[in-house]
Amino acid sequence: MIQAIQFILSLSILIVLHEMGHFFPAKFFKTKIEKFYLFFDPWFSLFKIKRGETEYGIGWLPLGGYVKIAGMIDESMDKEQMKLPPQPWEFRSKPAWQRLIIMCGGVTVNVILGVLIYAMVLFAWGEEYLPAKNAKYGIACDSLALQMGFRDGDKVLAVDHKEVTDFNKIPLEIILNKAKSVQVERDGQKQDVNIPEELFAQLFKTHHSFIEPGYPCEVDSVMPGMSAEKGGLKKGDRILAVNNTPTPFFQNVVNILQQNKEKEITLKVLRARDTVPFKLQVSAEGKLGFKNKIPDFEFSTRKYSFLESFPAGIHMAAETMRDYVKQMKVIFTVKDAHKALGGFITIGKAYSPNWDWPHFWKFTGFLSLVLAIMNILPIPALDGGHVMFLLYEVITRRKPNEKVMEYAQYAGMILLLGLLVYANSNDVIRLFSK
Repeated sequence: MIQAIQFILSLSILIVLHEMGHFFPAKFFKTKIEKFYLFFDPWFSLFKIKRGETEYGIGWLPLGGYVKIAGMIDESMDKEQMKLPPQPWEFRSKPAWQRLIIMCGGVTVNVILGVLIYAMVLFAWGEEYLPAKNAKYGIACDSLALQMGFRDGDKVLAVDHKEVTDFNKIPLEIILNKAKSVQVERDGQKQDVNIPEELFAQLFKTHHSFIEPGYPCEVDSVMPGMSAEKGGLKKGDRILAVNNTPTPFFQNVVNILQQNKEKEITLKVLRARDTVPFKLQVSAEGKLGFKNKIPDFEFSTRKYSFLESFPAGIHMAAETMRDYVKQMKVIFTVKDAHKALGGFITIGKAYSPNWDWPHFWKFTGFLSLVLAIMNILPIPALDGGHVMFLLYEVITRRKPNEKVMEYAQYAGMILLLGLLVYANSNDVIRLFSK
């Protein structure tokens, strides 16, 4: 519920401000605005009020929002209005350069908003990160990372011989730049791990979580009535193996427990200087009922003054947009990468299950920049589609045929609806395939 509320709040902020980016330039150029809506309102609206010539409202379908500008071919497909002679207050009567500014307003607001959010997040909370050199236990690998050639305990030194200072950016660097090799320290020796090209589609689906900073499985506390307490685990116990499989990291223990739900397992535990065997029952959720000791990583935090936060916010936004464009490229160039596309469930799960303001605002800034990129794509029914036709008009000094624009609008809406259905169906498939 908390994730859903955060998602709806983010969406509401971004939609309202995006549509204001169209609304205010249109008003400035004395263009009539018939409707301003948060969310879509087919058949009925949840709330509406008329102020002057504009109806303001909230729709019931949270797939976006819109500003209905008089004399414009848009998602409302108001053909009757377009049959009438153009009026001075209509969009179609305005000079092409004014219409271009109106159409670019939403995307412009999204970019500026993303920069401002990032700048204020950096100013208020700074930027905490784990330096790669401080992942002192090395990496914990999932099955895909092991298939790539990594080993638990590897210490990542560089990606394609280029040093990466922030540990969390290592998976992204590998995926987006289609890295050929990763340099690691293994057993005190420097080695190259060559990345098989055929695995990139699977890497993209993992959402960058195939390696994590590894840390030992050391009991911090046990939960009353759970198997760990009943079996005799105590604070300070370190789990060395489960079912005779070595578990150097907490992540290894978690993976094995998930594979042995409702089964009895054997543990090899280091207690003080002694190795002690245990037999415990795994719960239906794949848990024993203990909390792990918080890893003693040395994080770093970059602090920014108010003035320093703005260039840092611009840099962060530019880096975010660059990486997102690279992700889109991966979807179209790597086989089966499109299966990693997600819809509302994927986006909702990206929010913290607890109310976390820094994460909320940072992710809202990210979504704002993503909306800017998506909206400027030259697809009819998006702002970029309108911009494409307007640029044609500016260059050729001829207006596109209204029938062509009408059919293009239909085609664009069908394409976007298809993408929406496909992305959300991926979510549903993943939900029921677990």
